[in-house]
Amino acid sequence: MKPTAVLLVTYLMILVLRRIFSLVKVTRTTSHFPKLYTPFQPFALPGALLKTSSWNDGRDWHWVRRFQTYNKNETVNLIPILSGIPGLWTSNMDIGRQIVGGSHRSSFAKMDSKNRTLLAWGMNLASAEGAMWRKHRRIVGPAFGPELYKLVWKKTFEIYRDMIEIEGWKDREIVKIPVIQNITLKLAFLLISTCGFGFPSTWATLPQAADGGMPIQEALKIVADNNRLYTFVPKWLWYLPFPSLREAHIARGRLSAFMQKQVIERKGSVAAGDTRTDAFTIMVQANQDEASKYQLDDQELIGNTFIFLFAGHETTANSLAATLGFMAINEVIQDEVLEQIMSVVGPDRDPEYDDYLKLDKVLAIFYEATRMIPAGHVLIRQATEDTVLTVPNPVGEDGSKTVPIPKGTEITVDMVGVQYNPRYFEDPKTYKPSRWYGLPADSELFTAFSVGPRACLGRKFATVEATCFLALLLRDWQVLPFLHAGETKEAWGARVMNDVGISITMKAADFPIKLVKRKHT
Repeated sequence: MKPTAVLLVTYLMILVLRRIFSLVKVTRTTSHFPKLYTPFQPFALPGALLKTSSWNDGRDWHWVRRFQTYNKNETVNLIPILSGIPGLWTSNMDIGRQIVGGSHRSSFAKMDSKNRTLLAWGMNLASAEGAMWRKHRRIVGPAFGPELYKLVWKKTFEIYRDMIEIEGWKDREIVKIPVIQNITLKLAFLLISTCGFGFPSTWATLPQAADGGMPIQEALKIVADNNRLYTFVPKWLWYLPFPSLREAHIARGRLSAFMQKQVIERKGSVAAGDTRTDAFTIMVQANQDEASKYQLDDQELIGNTFIFLFAGHETTANSLAATLGFMAINEVIQDEVLEQIMSVVGPDRDPEYDDYLKLDKVLAIFYEATRMIPAGHVLIRQATEDTVLTVPNPVGEDGSKTVPIPKGTEITVDMVGVQYNPRYFEDPKTYKPSRWYGLPADSELFTAFSVGPRACLGRKFATVEATCFLALLLRDWQVLPFLHAGETKEAWGARVMNDVGISITMKAADFPIKLVKRKHT
């Protein structure tokens, strides 16, 4: 055997032996939680490329096994055998609050290795920790205030009316929509464009690149679809002559150039006295007003811009689509919500921002759909020091126990597990918006947007948009399932609302619905 071959074999044997010793150590270590074994770590290569099967827990394992994993314990120790590091997964939000609660000095922090998709565009509010997070929050926070939410409501109404006209629904009694996500994604993008960035755009005319190149919405969709791949694949592969890779690379370049240009142009307009109330203008203004040591650099502004575009666009759109899917199979709930819409707004009046808090049942159907299919499906942290967790005793038992957590332990708050945990939700498998009736819109009892200071800053942007759009749509149209030949409504619901895709976010797979125009008397 050649020396190089000997070296290679020796190296591989060392790796195998190290893995074996590591596994033996883990298996012999006393664990305070049940141990589950799987071939690969679900969110690391190659596990992240695999779906869950009978032999492997893939990237969607927490969804596929959501009714089995936490039957005996709300926290489990997931141990990958072939690759990846072991870690704790918990469906207990009391533990989650200790991990992501955002105290001034926390023993848990995000890991750069889990944030690569978000950090690819620059440091941002979602990825930052400690003093860096406070710096970003200081600049980004002022962008989300009452004037923005009033603008979101106004623009949602205008875009809805524009959509009805342009799509030709105004004079139709029945509208069949092959993919409802196409509608909700476009709506959410236009809201981000107009209220997030102040771009003039209508349902018929999306924001275009000045040079006539790839439209920004198309670039955003391509980047979103390929973001995980772009994170893990070596850069040189993107230059190979494969059309899909080339398209993704061009889209990323378009989006990057677009964001860089927007930062430069908005700095100039703010300096000239720009008084627009869109989120981006206010963020740039807040940055310019800060002392130099607190200012974000251009790349950090771009990083936050990407979070606005990607997170705000996709998550709201997918939760809206899921809401309409659940409405299609829950006609009694739909009628109950319609009754409130008619009592608050009536059959003809234009809804106003002051109606927002009065339409709690409309918000509730959005909340419950987001609970059932949470876009933010995991929160991952690592212990930065030896620490302890206070672990509540099982349901029905008072008290708690203290569990030591060694430095370096990776803990995943499984938001799917949390939202299906019977500790928090009676009959969690059932779509039941009445759980949220009368709940204050910003209550932390609703946890699907996370909790504490690190909760999603765009939560109210999303809920105002959703409440206005759903109130308008449900007042004008009855939402029904688009059935296959011979398919029942129940079979449609079981097929459609359990088929989800998981990347950075979780979403229901594309599905059709049917709208039937209401006749108000």
